[in-house]
Amino acid sequence: MTVTLLLGQTLCFSGDPFVDGLDVAKHDPHGGVAMSEGKIVAVGSADALRAAYPTADLVDHGDALILPGFIDAHVHYPQTAIIASWGKRLIDWLNSYTFPEETRFADASYAAEIAARYFDLTLSAGTTTVASYCTIHPESVDAFFGEADRRGIRALAGKTCMDRNAPDGLRDTAQSAYDDSKALLEKWHGRSRLSYIITPRFSPTSTPEQLSALGALWAEHPDCLMQTHLSEQTDEIEWVKGLYPNARDYLDTYEAHGLLGKGAIFGHAIHLTDREKDRLAETGASLIHCPTSNMFIGSGLFDMGLAGGGIPVGLATDTGGGSSFSMLRTMAAAYEVAQLRGRALHPAELIWLATEGSARSLHIDGCVGKLAKGFEADLVVLNLASTPGIAQATGRAEDIWQALFPTIMMGDDRAIAETYIAGTPSKPKM
Repeated sequence: MTVTLLLGQTLCFSGDPFVDGLDVAKHDPHGGVAMSEGKIVAVGSADALRAAYPTADLVDHGDALILPGFIDAHVHYPQTAIIASWGKRLIDWLNSYTFPEETRFADASYAAEIAARYFDLTLSAGTTTVASYCTIHPESVDAFFGEADRRGIRALAGKTCMDRNAPDGLRDTAQSAYDDSKALLEKWHGRSRLSYIITPRFSPTSTPEQLSALGALWAEHPDCLMQTHLSEQTDEIEWVKGLYPNARDYLDTYEAHGLLGKGAIFGHAIHLTDREKDRLAETGASLIHCPTSNMFIGSGLFDMGLAGGGIPVGLATDTGGGSSFSMLRTMAAAYEVAQLRGRALHPAELIWLATEGSARSLHIDGCVGKLAKGFEADLVVLNLASTPGIAQATGRAEDIWQALFPTIMMGDDRAIAETYIAGTPSKPKM
């Protein structure tokens, strides 16, 4: 067995800091991670690991911090080319930018080009796992999963389903959404490190018949996840009320069609009613916080208090409504949003959200998101002095949190010393 030993600072969690307190975070200034055949075989002090694996291949990252790779729990890879487009709120954003771009993904070669660019960008940012919406075109799903498989990446995705309120070329039907999703699920789900997610875009672009068809598909394949959007903007919620006049609230448009339960993943969820919060907690559904997107298109401020209230919460860039591919920038935005709601999130909470928290929200926390024996060796190594501005702050730090926080707030791809996929260095040379 060939072992590779990475040395550096390490940060491990023995619990959820939102529930169990900050003491669950354990920092080792002279730690290491031993990897073999794509898995972590040991985590501990550098001296102990050197003694245990005297013939290991050694990679010394010095004072850099070794973490689980970042997990981006809600993205739209087809929006890669339209990121940072100016001046729109949600519905106008979709009509002006998203839908015209997604129409191009009927071309398999274009979908493959964007998928390759997307993974170059995310690996450069230290992201090792993503959960993506594709387009209505099966070609877009094949391109995404094919590229992820080629690189050995753990990835989750699904064909986006829409049968109304979308332009020609971007609508399917209730039946074709079911048929295409089922065929893609059978092709990709469980292959290599890939997982299929049943994916209605959101209630306004699906008829009740389509939501019911996808609910039936999920009931037939309960080992899959289901992802969609919920309560992102107030005008969207009013639109939903008009389209579903008999629904108790936005969440009920999904619940009534079999799309609420453990394994349901709801992006945004900013403007929730008390009933919705209670049902989300009761059913075991997850929420995904998308702070750069929520600020960029003016959606509102997510309530991070939900993270300690029995609802799994993950973190995501929501590219391209989100304005960055970087989970560091996303953590910084999450900190800023929480500040506006009266709470300063601790660096430990931010790192946990971007790793194990997102893994839990996607129900993959048994294999990624944690520095622990038996977990997949998807890792990111952070240079905590990547720019002069960050280095001056790190040089004054009195503990790991003061040293790490400037990189969370100001770091970019220069802070990513290396990205490991299944133990293999994978940061692209861009």
